[in-house]
Amino acid sequence: MSGVNMLRMQGLSIDCEYDRVLRLKAEGPLSPVCNPFIKRMNDRLSNEKPARVDKEQVIASTWLPPIPGNVFKRLVKAEVGIALGKYVPETVSFEITRKCGCDCEHCAMSDGEYELTLDEIKTTIDQALDMGAFVITFTEGDPLLHNDLFELIEYIDSDRAIINLFTPGLEMTPEIASRLKECGLHNLLISIYSTEPRKHDAVRRVDGAFNSAINAIKCGLSAGLLVTMSTHVSHDSMQELPELYDLACDLGVHEFSVWESMDGSLTNDDRSQILEMYHHINRSPGGPRMFANTYFEGEMLGCLAGQRWLHICVDGSIRPCPYLPQTAGNVRDMRLADIWRSVRDDKRFSGKKNWCIAQDPDRAGYAGD
Repeated sequence: MSGVNMLRMQGLSIDCEYDRVLRLKAEGPLSPVCNPFIKRMNDRLSNEKPARVDKEQVIASTWLPPIPGNVFKRLVKAEVGIALGKYVPETVSFEITRKCGCDCEHCAMSDGEYELTLDEIKTTIDQALDMGAFVITFTEGDPLLHNDLFELIEYIDSDRAIINLFTPGLEMTPEIASRLKECGLHNLLISIYSTEPRKHDAVRRVDGAFNSAINAIKCGLSAGLLVTMSTHVSHDSMQELPELYDLACDLGVHEFSVWESMDGSLTNDDRSQILEMYHHINRSPGGPRMFANTYFEGEMLGCLAGQRWLHICVDGSIRPCPYLPQTAGNVRDMRLADIWRSVRDDKRFSGKKNWCIAQDPDRAGYAGD
């Protein structure tokens, strides 16, 4: 893999070079502005194992676009813009249906009454891409139950964004997995809440949900998809993380993704243990890499809500992230760029916050809204 230019603009050129490891290199008068981003990315590329290595590309994480590639160029451009003070919603999560075979108590599904039409979803995606988004994630309910899912995946320009999809797995079949691959899905995400089937089923409130999730993972892998096994961790479930990672190893997924529970139960010691596990796994050969929002949205980037992330509810209302109940507008009434501008004008989303706003709204001045 030879050197590939990622970005060229007045005063700045960023190249991706390969000499046993991938590295980004910035040159030009504006390069000092980009050094924090360049160092952050190079540290990950040199010190952490990737999710997958193909002949011509490296997938550092299932949450990131392949390197090199046109979508990764958009990531670089977005991060340069942020370094210069222009924030864009790099990641847009999208509820495209409220239909779901599960009844999870923790579900972040919004209460909007009228689902967006197919044309409304497409128009909103177009606006997000025009703003600079490069990750589109279809979230709960279960996107597999949306009648036009395959058309939506095919609609998104693969040179502009990667597409992720969360599903509990109840509807998955080998045929559906193969179709998802053919349509251009980047990453299939299946959540497992415990290695004990009865505990997982209790979270989903569906008998057999654990077996369905395992089947969905196997179907995705057999179809050649990138597959992430995801989980939410609370203080009470911390002891299950090693066993869950062992299950991820046994299944052969590409990444084990750990998200902090929104119940506020995690202690600082819990977070220290998650970070220790993160660094140990990603510096050890073999097995899937680990993603932890404790690290990614903590010391690395800070809370993404309203800075790099927008969430689109099933009725078109917009939140800075799925876990903040306040809405900032609706795409049926306003352009997405105008809604984003109003979010960025909100001082509660200015400055890096090494903690989750949704878990500690008082600290962000968010309580009482």
